[in-house]
Amino acid sequence: MFFNVESVNINNKIKEQYDIVIIGGGPAGLSAALYGVQGGVSVLVLEKALEGGQMNTTDVIENYPGFVSIKGQELSMLMKEHAEKFGAEFYSSEVINMKFKDDLILTNLDDGNTVKSRVLIVASGSKPKKLGVKGEQEFTSKGVSYCASCDGHFFKNMKVAVVGGGNSAVEEAVYLSNIAKEVHLIHRRDKLRADKLYQDRAFSRDNIKFKWNSVVEEIKGDLKVKSLVIRNTLTNEVYEEEFDGVFIFIGILPETSFLPKGFFETDEYGFIITDETMLTNINRVYAAGDVRHKDIRQIVTAVSDGAIAASNAIRKYLNI
Repeated sequence: MFFNVESVNINNKIKEQYDIVIIGGGPAGLSAALYGVQGGVSVLVLEKALEGGQMNTTDVIENYPGFVSIKGQELSMLMKEHAEKFGAEFYSSEVINMKFKDDLILTNLDDGNTVKSRVLIVASGSKPKKLGVKGEQEFTSKGVSYCASCDGHFFKNMKVAVVGGGNSAVEEAVYLSNIAKEVHLIHRRDKLRADKLYQDRAFSRDNIKFKWNSVVEEIKGDLKVKSLVIRNTLTNEVYEEEFDGVFIFIGILPETSFLPKGFFETDEYGFIITDETMLTNINRVYAAGDVRHKDIRQIVTAVSDGAIAASNAIRKYLNI
């Protein structure tokens, strides 16, 4: 049995075998790494980008216990350093495929290395959901963005749109209101889904405008975004309005493109189904964090998933 996996980053040398290999270095993967090494086993974390995952694209985090307010990149760094201090290893290389042989999982990398492990934890997280409208792909990175803290500085004193109504959309709209001249929050419903804390902040900003019961039909431009075609869902009125950029926060999709269809049991959206110990339908393979089927996706729940996965893997498969 084998499956192909996307590329992952990393440094230094790696050993031939580890007790646990973790795909993904977000909060779930970092927590799993910490609990793994503290449980007395060897751990390798494979991360294709920066450790910390989506925390790195969050300007300020205010709902992680112990920190009234902390920068996303800072929390990412602290989590990685914590895991490293106790012995977790991090490596970067493209993964070609994996094979299951007896009680080992063999991960083949593009640099010629083959990493063996007794347990695999998939903590690859999620990716932004796309609107799927004309012009979105064409103008991605040319005025279309999925990360305000990454790209907001390009729109100083400009007019931008934010699409969505949840915590991410409203929080990022507030962030952008400190940079852009105008922020128009476009939401398909007549009220926001975000927590009251974020709503109150958005409603208090004079330069945040709200377009209720509205959806984006098309993104237009030449070398970059110039305007949006917007439809009112109640009246069906369609109009075009000029914007310098658009930030899209309408949900997430599991980052499982590196796994073959049908390998894991998943829900209708592709999120991996696990039991309460984070074990998937495949022996020795766990899933943790945003990649798995769950009701609440927050840093604190991802950290919990990682701890549960590593702790149970040690008890069940590593005889410790």
